[in-house]
Amino acid sequence: MFNPPHPLTYTEAIRSFLREDWGTQDWTTASVPDRPMTARVVAKEDLVLAGLPVAVEVFLAVDPALRVVLGAQDGDRAAPGSVVLRIDGSSRAILMAERVMLNLLQRLSGTATLTRAFVDAVAGTGARILDTRKTTPGLKVLEKYAVRCGGGVNHRLTLGDGVLLKENHIAASGGIAPAVALARAVSPNLVRIEVEAETLDQVRECLALPGVDGVLLDHMTLAQMAEAVALRDAAASRIFLEASGNLALERARAVAETGVDFLSVGALTHSAPSVDLSLRF
Repeated sequence: MFNPPHPLTYTEAIRSFLREDWGTQDWTTASVPDRPMTARVVAKEDLVLAGLPVAVEVFLAVDPALRVVLGAQDGDRAAPGSVVLRIDGSSRAILMAERVMLNLLQRLSGTATLTRAFVDAVAGTGARILDTRKTTPGLKVLEKYAVRCGGGVNHRLTLGDGVLLKENHIAASGGIAPAVALARAVSPNLVRIEVEAETLDQVRECLALPGVDGVLLDHMTLAQMAEAVALRDAAASRIFLEASGNLALERARAVAETGVDFLSVGALTHSAPSVDLSLRF
């Protein structure tokens, strides 16, 4: 099982989601007899699971007396008809938690499923799939966890995890060299510095600068990416190369085969479709 975020990082969010859903009162559930029942959450398509511990926390936030049993683990592939959760207890509590739980589980599993598709597409090339900061406000920790469940790698969890000098940072600093020098001067020693390059000349400049740990190849062609890799290798540099910019799934393998180390894919968190799961008594 993948190590999920600690519940303390998202339990308050869950409570706010439930309050938002309920409003002043769930009149529909209030009309239903409250009695012990069993419910199952079932996959309705092929998918990769992410967010099961979060789903458990949603149920427990509504009623700590509910008994929730996992039928699978995060990172598992689930086929249509697979039971991924079983819940025993108050019928009203289960109904009150149902929509928020499904919204989160379907969304996070959608991210894991899309990530796995990218990971499978580049298998054997040595390249790895990265996420970006294009996340949903309030869900970043969980969405990035879902990327890990799909076999991807987190780029940065927060801005404090690394330096990424993009075109606006470079412009504000007066160029790549001063931007790198300023970043190195203010950053802790263990923080890595990555620089965005839009041209091969900028790649050459980064390779010649001390203090650069990685270069982001922004919207480059396959030929340009391959040339950047050749430049890096000819310099015997340890700088890592990250391809970025509209990396569609059908293009992922060709990009990976240029020799880049990473492909960063914003779609993993900003465009992954929710998968189909349902809860039934």
